[in-house]
Amino acid sequence: MIRFALALFLLVVPASAHATDAGWALLRDGGHVVLLRHAMVTGSTDPANFDIATCSTQISLSARGKQQASKIGALFAARAAPVSRVLSSRYCRCLDTARIAFEAEPQPFAPLDLLSTDETQKAAQIAAIMKEIRAYSGSDNLVMVTHLEDIVALTGISPREGEAVVVAPQGEGLRVLGRVTF
Repeated sequence: MIRFALALFLLVVPASAHATDAGWALLRDGGHVVLLRHAMVTGSTDPANFDIATCSTQISLSARGKQQASKIGALFAARAAPVSRVLSSRYCRCLDTARIAFEAEPQPFAPLDLLSTDETQKAAQIAAIMKEIRAYSGSDNLVMVTHLEDIVALTGISPREGEAVVVAPQGEGLRVLGRVTF
């Protein structure tokens, strides 16, 4: 059993490293949209008194999450991955990830908030995100800091906290071009 686990680990690590290298190559070239899941947090669900305007009522970045966000920004800079604009969910964990990583004030973009449980509102959120992605044509990268549920709904991929998924429009949906883990 241990040998099987080790063999599986050795197969996964090179694939992950390759995916990260390919993702960085795309980001260095610029002109891409990046869906970035917020960095590591202190809990798993927001408290009952949740208020989008009050950070103390939300789960927040952990100390490791703040370090991770700082590492994200440092690697974007070190790898010369240009960023023209950062859009973020209005949740504090996403705004803080963006602020720490990119040392700039992100533009709050409500459609990047956790997806609504109401199917009509959820569809409207996804449509607004897709519209923004389709409209992007800059030479630098557009970073959209959001949540696991949003990225899964848009791509079918379940990224880790702080993982970036590089996407491009394809038909009615998105094509995943690469991934970068931090």
